Amino acid sequence: MDVELLSQHPVDAARALLGVEVRTADVSVRIVEVEAYGGPDGGPWPDSAAHSYRGPTPRNSVMFGPAGRLYVYLSYGMHLCLNVTCGPDGEAAAVLLRAAEVVDGLDVVRTRRSPSAIGDRIASGPGNLGQALGVSLGDNGTDLFDATASIRLLEATTAPSAVSEGPRVGVTTAAEKPWRFWLPGSPAVSAYRRSPRAPRRP
Repeated sequence: MDVELLSQHPVDAARALLGVEVRTADVSVRIVEVEAYGGPDGGPWPDSAAHSYRGPTPRNSVMFGPAGRLYVYLSYGMHLCLNVTCGPDGEAAAVLLRAAEVVDGLDVVRTRRSPSAIGDRIASGPGNLGQALGVSLGDNGTDLFDATASIRLLEATTAPSAVSEGPRVGVTTAAEKPWRFWLPGSPAVSAYRRSPRAPRRP
């Protein structure tokens, strides 16, 4: 995995991230589910479900920077979600990391998750994955290819043999866009839930 694979369309970047390893000081995981997000109206990938759709703000500014940066945001006031920026510098796009298999540090992950969070789905769902890796808002903007960084992207140990795609989870706009991708053989993939507020196509 290198920054060139991320400096492209968010859909292509999302597919490239499947199977890639994310490593912190004490935990390593293999990404098995992602969602692609674009940017503002008028940009190359307009996406009304993206945080960047209405333009840059202090919160989403990392999305407008170079590829390969970590964009961390707080969801519902409690869940820290991890995204990897993609596309060329100045064009907003990112890939949400939705689920992973724990490769190393399972004992550490168990101390961070609730006692009921066991088995293959311990890092399933973006908030659970953020908790499993022990990220904080202070990690926002980290260069994931910096060898000295506290969280890094590494090469996939094995290339995915198949990739499935479908609509993104829980978004209220652009709900039909098939920008969610996952490894169909992984038990860590999260369940699809459509937002009840998302309008149905006629």
